[in-house]
Parts: sequence; C-alpha cells; structure tokens
Amino acid sequence: MAGDDTKARDARMWGGRFAEPTDQLVQRVNASIGVDQAMAEEDLLGSLAHARMLTAQGVLSEAEGAAIVDGLEQLLAEVRAGRVEWQVELEDVHMNLERLLTERIGPVGGKLHTARSRNDQVATDMRLYLKRRGAEVRGLLIELRGVLVDLAERHLDVIMPGYTHLQVAQPVRFSHHLLAYHEMFRRDQGRLEDALRRADVSPLGAGALAGTTFPIDRHLSAELLGFADVAANSLDAVSDRDFALETLAALAILMMHLSRLSEELIFWSSQEFGFVTLPDAYTTGSSIMPQKKNPDVCELVRGKTGRVYGALMGLLTVMKGLPLSYNKDMQEDKEGLFDALATAADSLRLYVGMLPRMQVHDKRMRSAAGAAYSNATDLADYLARKGVPFREAHHVVGRLVGEALAQGVPLEALPLETLQAAEPRIEADVYAALDVESVVDARRSYGGTARERVREQITAARRALAAEAAEASA
Repeated sequence: MAGDDTKARDARMWGGRFAEPTDQLVQRVNASIGVDQAMAEEDLLGSLAHARMLTAQGVLSEAEGAAIVDGLEQLLAEVRAGRVEWQVELEDVHMNLERLLTERIGPVGGKLHTARSRNDQVATDMRLYLKRRGAEVRGLLIELRGVLVDLAERHLDVIMPGYTHLQVAQPVRFSHHLLAYHEMFRRDQGRLEDALRRADVSPLGAGALAGTTFPIDRHLSAELLGFADVAANSLDAVSDRDFALETLAALAILMMHLSRLSEELIFWSSQEFGFVTLPDAYTTGSSIMPQKKNPDVCELVRGKTGRVYGALMGLLTVMKGLPLSYNKDMQEDKEGLFDALATAADSLRLYVGMLPRMQVHDKRMRSAAGAAYSNATDLADYLARKGVPFREAHHVVGRLVGEALAQGVPLEALPLETLQAAEPRIEADVYAALDVESVVDARRSYGGTARERVREQITAARRALAAEAAEASA
C-alpha cells in the first residue's frame, strides 16, 4: 500500500513533501489536461527553444541538449499525428509531455525544467497559441471583408430601404449597406491586430515569479520562438492575462457585429421582407412543417455571441481580485479563450461561405424603398433649397405625408396643385427630386449612398485589401 502511495506521489511530479495521495475529486478538479492539451504543440515548441537556449548558455551540455531536442522533436511529430495519450493524474500538458520525454530519454529529460516554471511555461504556451489562432481569425476577417466588397460591387445599383427604429427612413444602395459591415469588420480586424501585437511578448524564463539564478538568455529563447519582445518584469510576465482579455474584448465586438448582420439576414429572408434567399446548404427545415426554410446559421451565430461575451466576463471576474503573482484561479483562463477563438473562426467561415451564394431580390428591395414615404426628407431638402427654413419645410412635408396617407398614394403621386397649396414655392421640378434613384444619388456627401460615393468606398476597400495582401506576402 505504501508503494502505491509512493507511486501516486511520484506521478504528481511535485509530491516529494506530501505524505498522502491527492483526493480523487481534488485531482479531477485540479487537472487541466482536458483543456490545455490543445496547446501541446506550443508547449513543445517552447521547450525546444528553452532547451536550445540552455545549451547555448552552457547550462546543458551539448550531449544533454541534443538528447532533449531529439526527444522533443519526436514528441512533436507524435502530437501532430494525434498519437499521444494524456493522463489526468499528471494534471496538465506540461507534466504529461515532460513525463513522456523522461520515459524516452531517461533522467536527462528532467533537466529540461531547469530555469523555468509551469507559470512562465503556460503563459508562453498561451501567447504562442493565441498568435496562431488569432492569425487564423484575422485571415478570415480579411476574407469576409473581400466577400462584402465583391457583393457590394455586384449589387451596386440595387436600391433598398434604409431604416431607423426598424421603420423605413430613407432609400440607400444595398451596396452601401453591405459596406457598412465592411467598415465594422475592418475595425474588428484592427482591434484584433492591436491585441495580438501586445500578446507578442515572451514570458519564458521569468520562472515562478522572480526570475532564475541560472545564466539564461531570455532574448535568445524569445527570438527562437518568433516573439517580438521579452516581458520586462518577471512578476508581470507570469501573472498578466491582459493579452487574453484584450483578445476576448475584440472577439466580443466582432461577434456583436456578426450578430447584427445575422439579425438583418433573418429579417430580410422572411416572407414579410423577401429581400434575400439564403442558400439551402446554410438553412434547415422543420420536422413538422414541410414548407419551412429556417435561417439556422444566422440564429446560431447570433446565439453564440453570448458564449464569447461570457468568456470575456468570466476572465475579467477571475482576474479582478488576484494578488501578484500566479494563482490557481488563472487555470480558468484558457477554456473560454480557446472556445471564443474557435467560435469566432467558425462563425466567420460560415459567413464567408454563405454570403456569396445568397440570392438578392432587387425588385422587392426597390419596391420597398419606394414605399413608406422614404423620399419625404428629400421634399423637405427641396423646400430648403427654395429658401424655406428647414424646420418650416419639415412641417409642410409632414402635412403632405398626411394628405398622401389619406389618399393612399405616395408623395410623388400628389398633384402639383395639392403640393403648391401646402407651399407655393414648389414647382414642377419637384417630381424629379422625389424619384427614388434621384433621392439616392443626391446624397453625394463623403461616405454617402450616391453611386459615385459608393464606388469610391469600393475602390478604397479594394486598395486596403490589396495592400494587406501584399504586406502578408512580403
């Protein structure tokens, strides 16, 4: 029995001072291997850099360093092939991989942990993981922006109602509406890039919290791992999770924008709107109503936004009361972050695939744009150009809308005599000003919905995307 206890203590790899084995429930709650095994590749890359640095500094002999590097490279190949079996009793990815290394190359494997702690190790793994998965999300954002620009150019002359309060307000180009989302996702990309820049700092070699007595070169290990900088303070290096919080905040705003787009597509694909038809491959049916075509992808993305919000609020709550430096609470930092990155990536992939195959019903949009007196503001602007103070013009047009409602006709169908009875300065040229195409193209202010302005937006967006592509390939 005593031998079994000794074996259990040994399995923990830190059990030397403990007189009894860990309680089974404590072991299960304490273990993080179910989550952090996702960072196995990053953990091994960090270990390879650490081993090479220790060898270069003479902390390991050439023979020891070569044995460790060879063993780690073999493990890396097995991890990438999915051939590693994880043990819960070894708690986390670090201990699992260290045990496997030591089993294969002998006691020299234990020297790998010289001058580092699991505290700086996990912080390094997380930053490496975030760099990889964050770059994936960034690439998908660029793809989605390209999809939106392509759609805008393809549907440049489609006119639709613009809304405020979900009430028809003024007519706009569908392309203009799509480019509004392009701007949102461009900002999302910028926020993510900012977060990833600040995450590009190496904590490796900070130790448990205070650094190490060994003559290590933290700049060398950072360079080997491709980090842009080295964490300047050992306490901050192991206790900081700002990089995860910033990323989660950027992802939360991104998901909010996807959720808004989802909401509009749900409305637009309904029978009441009929503006678009979503592709069959991205919709589902009903188990009881055979006629149904449900916008489930849009609804799921809208719903999954809450998961990302929850991850952000969860980590903020974990971190808010923690004294320096590392605390076990911080084991809760990974699951939400990993899930948020995967959720954002999947959501972006869905929209990159779905939007190009969406059918746009331009006639239905144009008809809706001409309804509900969406040209009323243009009649007020017309009067203002004739010298009528805008507030007075607003009241005149309000009365004319009431008259048109009473007759059941649009504003442009009211006879000239009726219009002039409300305001004598109205002339026959008013009908050209009230035409929907004229209404849209009259808005030539920078960023407006006139054709020439939307063309400018498309050109600017394509130029930005091309510059980013050139920068990525350089």
